[in-house]
Amino acid sequence: MSISLLLEMASSSDPDRTAVVADDIRLTTEQLSTLADGGAGIITGSGAQHVAYVGTGGAMLPLLLFASARAAVPVTPLNYRLSADGLRALLDRLPDPLVVVDDEYRDAVGDGYRVLGSTEFLDGARTAEPVAEFADPDAVGVVLFTSGTTSTPKAVELTHANLTSYITGTVEFGAADPGDAALICVPPYHIAGVSAALSNLYAGRKMVYLTNFDAGEWIRLVGTENVTSATVVPTMLDRIVTILDADKVALPSLRTLAYGGSKVALPLVRRALSLLPDVGFVNAYGLTETSSTIAVLTPDDHRAALSAADDAAIRRLGSVGQPVPGIEVQIRGEDGTVLGAGEPGELFVRGEQVSGRYTGVGSVLDENGWFPTRDVAHLDADGYLFIGGRSDDTIIRGGENIAPAEIEDVLVEHPHVRDCAVVGADDPEWGQIIVAVVVPQPGADPDVDDLRAHVRAQLRGSRTPDRVVFRDELPTNATGKVLRRDLVGELNATTKESL
Repeated sequence: MSISLLLEMASSSDPDRTAVVADDIRLTTEQLSTLADGGAGIITGSGAQHVAYVGTGGAMLPLLLFASARAAVPVTPLNYRLSADGLRALLDRLPDPLVVVDDEYRDAVGDGYRVLGSTEFLDGARTAEPVAEFADPDAVGVVLFTSGTTSTPKAVELTHANLTSYITGTVEFGAADPGDAALICVPPYHIAGVSAALSNLYAGRKMVYLTNFDAGEWIRLVGTENVTSATVVPTMLDRIVTILDADKVALPSLRTLAYGGSKVALPLVRRALSLLPDVGFVNAYGLTETSSTIAVLTPDDHRAALSAADDAAIRRLGSVGQPVPGIEVQIRGEDGTVLGAGEPGELFVRGEQVSGRYTGVGSVLDENGWFPTRDVAHLDADGYLFIGGRSDDTIIRGGENIAPAEIEDVLVEHPHVRDCAVVGADDPEWGQIIVAVVVPQPGADPDVDDLRAHVRAQLRGSRTPDRVVFRDELPTNATGKVLRRDLVGELNATTKESL
């Protein structure tokens, strides 16, 4: 099934429904479909083998997704926050692309490419000779570059079948109420941005785009557009909660708030739940290679964990829930053995939505179709999935493997800690030492020995941070992932300077 069919179904079912709201642009499903046909005509006429988009998204993201699909050409939204050199390095990896670019990033793209401005593409799509074909379901529809927080970005190939199997397996067509609206503020180059455009259109929700996140504007849009659902990353949730807490703002239309992209500190989740008691919270976990979400902690799971009395149920608030329909999971040890409940190992996933294929590399699925996520994880006795971070993040101190997440989960519960990240810094004696990078609560002045004692009281002594350093904020990417490599680089450079 081609993603083109998702728009075909939406426009045929309810052509006058508002599909997209972005600044001064408002498009019905029929208008979006007509523009996608015209956009496909532009792409086909250009002779390009690929479409690249450099911009903040809004209406351009769903338009280019469907226009490219109807031209049977893959599309790649690129990280507009990259340097000019970084951006061009990724463009050079795409075969003969047509580059569609927002005006403010035109200079970063530079010369040497076939380029159209976003406004030029949109205007041209209104008059171009329409093209509408359904791509082969097994053809690549979207290529996304991984964030590259620890290595060179990989180009993940997602077929139409990968993407549509996720949508049709997790979303009921046209199930949204007539007034439902989704507020989208995740970046277009992230899988969450792609899946939001596809899933909300398929469900029948109006998509309201906030291309440059501001917590105050986010709250305003929830009110003015009667937003019923939204998805945020941890840093966004933190800023939204800060305003809600300070100004006692009510969000009466909001029914569902999903968060994901990286781990969210439990004190923040509990605070959000208490401030928005009538909102259903969803923790969604997924990867680029899996076409978005593979596990969900539902609203009922959140409230049950919050009010639970037994430790196992309480801990589930820190899980990512249970696998979505069509997804199988396994936790494997280093020798490949499938592990039981409570045993940490590497998470493997399998299902039709799982790609596991990279440009220039090919498929990394094993002979039975399992994808190695490189995430450390475990399942509890009832099948709830807990993510312990990337295997690359493991600290090896004196030959002992230490997962940063278990220390972070304890440290962030200290009343003087707002956020934290635990990393391994080079050390001549131990190989690596444990360094806790702490963001204090506003007005707090945490004592280092007190923080170390707090960890030591709940974990083995070998898990106690060797050093504690303080920062005003943690370095993160646009999806809220902590840039641990940056922290390690700074810590190692400081150590060398002091020698």
